[in-house]
Formats: sequence, C-alpha cells, structure tokens
Amino acid sequence: MEILGTTLRIYVDDLDRAVAFYERLTGTPALRSERGGVSAAAVGCFLIMSGPAAEIDVLRRVTATIAVKDVADAAATLTEGGAQVLVGPVSTPGGRNLIALHPDGAVFEYVDRTVEAPRP
Repeated sequence: MEILGTTLRIYVDDLDRAVAFYERLTGTPALRSERGGVSAAAVGCFLIMSGPAAEIDVLRRVTATIAVKDVADAAATLTEGGAQVLVGPVSTPGGRNLIALHPDGAVFEYVDRTVEAPRP
C-alpha cells in the first residue's frame, strides 16, 4: 500500500468562520462539498466539517483520512495486518474510499482518486 498523504479532520459549528481562518493559514482556497447534511471544506491538508450532531458524532470516530494510491490494495494490506474494513471500498464522485478499524482500535478513512466509470 502506497500512502500519499494525510488529511486532518476538524469539526466546527461555524464552517464559514473556520474556512476563512484556514484559507489565510494555508494560502489555499477551500473546496466545498455537502453530503448527508454535512457541509465540508478541504483547505490544504485540513478537512473542516459542520453539520447535525448525529452525523458529526459518527464522523468523529474517524481519526484521519489517508490518501493512498489504490484503495483495493489498501484493503488487502489492512486485512492481512489484522484490521477490519468497516465500510467499502465504495466509489464516490471524488474517487474510492473505505473505513477501517485498526487492531489498536483506531478508525481511519482511506481514499484514492480513482474515479470509476458509471455502470449501466
């Protein structure tokens, strides 16, 4: 499994205020998205999220997001090492991802940027 980088997750009540701070901090404009009632903004190595408490509480269980070259390869490496894949791999508009529980109890999201063509 080739790890390409990590994204730090930040949960906030005021997304606009947080985005302004992190855009100044990194000198990078935010890329915004929304899914399942959660608004998110990627700013440099930070992923800032805001939304309903029930949704955010689930997301808080994930320690960080790890970019990998290939999610399928990551899934194989993780399970061989004793981790449990909880969700995925699944395709998303930005690529594929999975969520894994490591043997030590840590939960991480793994993502790649491989976008699969829609199936008929």
